[in-house]
Amino acid sequence: MINSKLKKKNNAGFIILHVSRILLAVVFIFSGFVKAVDPLGLTYKIEDYFTAFGGFFVTFKPLAFYLAIALSTFEFLLGLNLLFRIHLRSTSVFTLLFMLIMTPLTLYLAIYNPVSDCGCFGDAIKLTNWQTFYKNIIFLALAILVMVFARKARPIFLPYAEWILVVIFIGSGVGISLYGYNHLPLIDFLPYKTGTNIPESMYVPDNAPADEFETTFIYEKNGVQKEFTLENYPKDDSTWVFVDQKTVVVNEGYKPPIHDLHIVDAGYEDITDKIISGKGSTWLLIMYDLNQTSIEGAKKAQKIYDKYKNTVTKFYAVTASGETDIQAFKKKAGVTYPFCSADPITLKTMVRANPGLMLITNGVVVGKWHWNDFE
Repeated sequence: MINSKLKKKNNAGFIILHVSRILLAVVFIFSGFVKAVDPLGLTYKIEDYFTAFGGFFVTFKPLAFYLAIALSTFEFLLGLNLLFRIHLRSTSVFTLLFMLIMTPLTLYLAIYNPVSDCGCFGDAIKLTNWQTFYKNIIFLALAILVMVFARKARPIFLPYAEWILVVIFIGSGVGISLYGYNHLPLIDFLPYKTGTNIPESMYVPDNAPADEFETTFIYEKNGVQKEFTLENYPKDDSTWVFVDQKTVVVNEGYKPPIHDLHIVDAGYEDITDKIISGKGSTWLLIMYDLNQTSIEGAKKAQKIYDKYKNTVTKFYAVTASGETDIQAFKKKAGVTYPFCSADPITLKTMVRANPGLMLITNGVVVGKWHWNDFE
């Protein structure tokens, strides 16, 4: 009778362990992979964190790229170790420690909202900060269960084979990231991926919900400040003196996949419609920050411009840098193609390269290239 109860208890622990382990493994592998394929995207997100936190955190921004590779590889490794029961006890400890760090962090993000998207699944899946926190609560509980029952699992591989697999997993994570950095992501989760019809992706249905705003007015009377709404502010009481006004979005409306594309030429004319709605093809050379742009890549692009400059195909370099930087860059790189301006976040979203090429034909993105692949 006692043996039967112990057997049932052991079976229950075995089931709890492996269900929890597999769920954690899938999430960590997916999270690590989608970050690894787009290392620049994760780099930009980490930089956003450092900027939002301010203070001494800003000094770590130059390390963002290396931290991005380390984070994605670590998650990828944890997931694969959990899946194949490799060093399961130590892996379960590292998984729990990771969740013990991330869960309070995401609670802070949910409460104070320094960044709108945590980036936990890259650009593959967008979660709000509260959704991310609730997700982490669940996976923190799973991590605790895995650590408690880890000793019940027998290893699949011999010790030397486990270490070989660990090296392979780390090498794979780093390799995927380096490929995405030196070429383009293996899988493009961005709004401007190849095959995207840009005008259709910018379309807003007539019945789509709009943003809802809340406006607060601050007035002062007898040295005391008070907040009012649009309904009760003292518009007819001259004893109150207006101090400030705050407007915040309380409910976000519908936003199409592409909602922030505006390209302006050197004459300050908006040529966005000309590029995405006109017939024919347009090359866009994306260089979001000329101070960080590869000179070699810019020179490669000059050959493409020379090939098409006397044809109906248009060619524009698009940057967020100012006119002084543009003129200095043109002289330094020896390039002659025309420059236009756009928002830096938009440019980072269009192509994960600096410079990167995008070919648009009849409003459709038909190709994207990293500067290493221009030839």
